[in-house]
This record gives sequence, C-alpha cells and structure tokens, in this order.
Amino acid sequence: MGKVWFVGAGPGAPDLITVRGARLLSEAGAILYTGSLVAKTVLEWAPEGCEIADSKSMDLQQVTAWLLERAQRHETVVRLQTGDPTLYGVLAELARPLDEAGIPVGIVSGVSSAMASAAAAGECLTLPEVTQTVIFTRLSGRTQMPERESFASLAAHQCTLCIFLSIERIQAVADHLIAAGWQAGAPVVVVHKATWPDEELVLRGTLQDIAERCREAKVERQALILVSPALGARARTATQPSKLYDAAFPRRFRPARPSGAATD
Repeated sequence: MGKVWFVGAGPGAPDLITVRGARLLSEAGAILYTGSLVAKTVLEWAPEGCEIADSKSMDLQQVTAWLLERAQRHETVVRLQTGDPTLYGVLAELARPLDEAGIPVGIVSGVSSAMASAAAAGECLTLPEVTQTVIFTRLSGRTQMPERESFASLAAHQCTLCIFLSIERIQAVADHLIAAGWQAGAPVVVVHKATWPDEELVLRGTLQDIAERCREAKVERQALILVSPALGARARTATQPSKLYDAAFPRRFRPARPSGAATD
C-alpha cells in the first residue's frame, strides 16, 4: 500500500512549487491534477511512465475512488492541487476515506495565489502602523459563508483583504466595500492567473471602476482581488518606517544607536 500526498502546486509557475512538492512529483507513480486550475507546466516534474489523470470532469466520489485504487498499486500517489491544499479545497473530504482505508496521507504546502498576486503586482500585504492584519475571504455563493463571517463585517475592519473565488461578482465586492466605509476611490488590484507563464495579467483600478476594467479585459475567473490600505506603499514617502531596522530600536543582536551616532 502506498501513500497519498496532497501537494500544493502553487499559483501556476512550475518553479514556484516547493522543492518537496517537486521531489514527490518526480517520485510519483500516479498523479491526479485539476486541469482547469493547475497549469500543465507543473507536470514537467513528473517522471516518464507516470500515470497522470485530470480530475476536472470527476465528482468527489470518482476522485476518491481514483486515489484509493492507485494507492493499492503505487508507492507514491500525488493529488496535485492549485495553491495550497489547506485553503479553499476539499482536503478533509478527500482524506477521510483514505484514513478509513488505512492509507497514509501527507500534505505539502504550496504558495498561495494571495502571496503570488501581491508579488506580481509589486505590493505589500502589511505596512507598519497602517495595516498589520490580512484576511483571506470570499463572497458567499454556492458555499455559504458562516453568518459570523459576513463579508460586510470583515470589510469593516478596513485592513488587507485577499478576496478569493469572487471575481465573477466584482461589482458586488466593490459595492460591499463601499457600504462598509471604504472610499470609492480606494485602490484595488486584480491579478488573473498569477505567475502562469504568458497568461498573468495585473489590473489596477479603484472600487469605483475596477468592475468595468475587469469587463474590458475579459477577466471573469481565476483571479484574486486585493484591497488594502497598504497598496501603493512603494510610492509613498510619508509612511512610518518599520522598527525592524530602526537604528534606535534595540534588538537581540544589535544594540540601539543614539540618533546621529556615527556608523562604521
């Protein structure tokens, strides 16, 4: 009996998968990936003769059956998932039948599209004394949001919001944010297929016009919405500097230096 690994493929670029994830792909006897979400270029790590299947037309029962059957024949089976397997996936539902069958399960983290999107746009998710909190969320849809996590209540914090699985309702996202107290002119970044070779697209706008910009660019799926008071920080000169490298701020390996003191 083999082991089933849930491996995060990362956001899309084949060299953004982790070293551990790439190694497991290179050792796999069977790989099941989601063709509608995972860039095929990631499969370049698979060895010759590896059994590879696309799960985009499978339901949950079929995916589970595939993994169970291949684990009887291969030492290493990989379920390759977009981003990180622990975020907005069905890891628990897929792992439960494997647990019941006594099949070992492993999980390998992947780079989330939230981080990849911020990097693609050249932005920071946090900024000293501006925002130190990042919320990963989505609009309520077929998967209902718990009442205590309503989008309106989360938006009211006016910290960094990484909004997943909501691009097809971008106007509703903007309307909710404005209703929660954000200014209509607040900047927004939308990143479509972050890091995907030759397919990445970064759109910039405001809450007032971002929906129209997305329509013009025909961005309707596989995009992350980033709203934050930290957006555009690189162009600001009046922001509060971080204490991390402040010469007057003592650290374990660096004593404080009085203001104006000479440096080596």
